[in-house]
Amino acid sequence: MAIDGLTIDDIKRISDQVKTIAIVGLSPKPHRASHQVALYLQKLGYSIIPVHPQHKQILGLTCYPNLASIPFDIDMVDCFRSSESMPALADEVIAKGAKVMWMQLDIYHADAAAMVRAAGITVVMDRCPKIEFAKFS
Repeated sequence: MAIDGLTIDDIKRISDQVKTIAIVGLSPKPHRASHQVALYLQKLGYSIIPVHPQHKQILGLTCYPNLASIPFDIDMVDCFRSSESMPALADEVIAKGAKVMWMQLDIYHADAAAMVRAAGITVVMDRCPKIEFAKFS
C-alpha cells in the first residue's frame, strides 16, 4: 500500500474533481521536474497557478509568492519543496482551504499530513500527479 493510504480509485477521484492546481516551487527552468509536471497538467486542461517567491511570472502566468496571496480558490496544492518544509506549507494549505495537498515524489511528512487531514483535506504523499494522472488519460 502507498505511504499515503490512497487507492488508485482515490487518485482517479482527485484527478476528476480538481480544476485549479497551485504548484509551490514551480521552476521557470524547462529541464526541472516542476516545470515539466506543470506543462503536462496544463495539457490535460488543469488551470495552473505558479507559486514561487522569486518570480513574477512562470509559463506566461502570474506567479504568486505564497498561497495566501492567490486571490481566488484553488483545488489542489502540488508541493515541490523539501519534506522539512511541509509543516509550514500545511498551515498555508489549511488557511487557503484547498481540497488536496499533494506532496511530490520523495516528499512525505506524517505530522504535516495528520494536521492537513484533521482539517478535512486529502493528502497525497510521495507521488507525482504527472505519473498518477497519466494512468487515466
